Amino acid sequence: MAVFVALLLLIMVVAVARRMSIDVPNVLAGTLPPDAYDVRFVEHHWLAYLHIGPGILYLLGAPLQLTYRFRSRHYTFHRRLGRVLAGSALISGAFALVFGILYPFGGILETTAVVVFGLWFLACLTLAIRAIRSDDMVHHRRWMIRAFAVGVAVGTIRIWQGIFVGFGLLSFEDAFGPTFWISFSLHVAAAELWLRARPNPPELAQPATPALAVTDEAAT
Repeated sequence: MAVFVALLLLIMVVAVARRMSIDVPNVLAGTLPPDAYDVRFVEHHWLAYLHIGPGILYLLGAPLQLTYRFRSRHYTFHRRLGRVLAGSALISGAFALVFGILYPFGGILETTAVVVFGLWFLACLTLAIRAIRSDDMVHHRRWMIRAFAVGVAVGTIRIWQGIFVGFGLLSFEDAFGPTFWISFSLHVAAAELWLRARPNPPELAQPATPALAVTDEAAT
């Protein structure tokens, strides 16, 4: 699982780097790229990068937050970083909805997928924040895993697009809607299966670490 997640993150980092290599020169020069897919990002770059920038920050930081070893050894930093990443994810999710609704490339199928899974992503984040504010670590973890599963599905979308386009099953534009629905649906299902197998965080099965112990004493 860790290897697959790392592969998806690598795909997204490469995609963002490629996106910037196209957008930045055109924005600075006041020109438009020849590809219709790229034009949207240049014409609406502020909107696009309010989604892309916070989104890649969240996705690169989230695996660290979900790692038991990091949480147990650096609990205070984990909480501070969590605030930054949760805020970044909320911003990214909100602007993904706006961009996907106003400027879809794959038509109504892409738009509906963005709305359904974008709202689910934001709901998961909101419930995760609500849970941790109530010191409910179990449900906080569950909702954060659900949110991350949706976010990292962006990498899987590109894999499915490569399959559909590479094998001549669909054009690049026509593949957008199906790949969005397939990827997001698979990731939501995978998150639920993962949580069924691992419903509780490792902290509940381990002796309290010094950092967690101090926090627990301060709360009593």
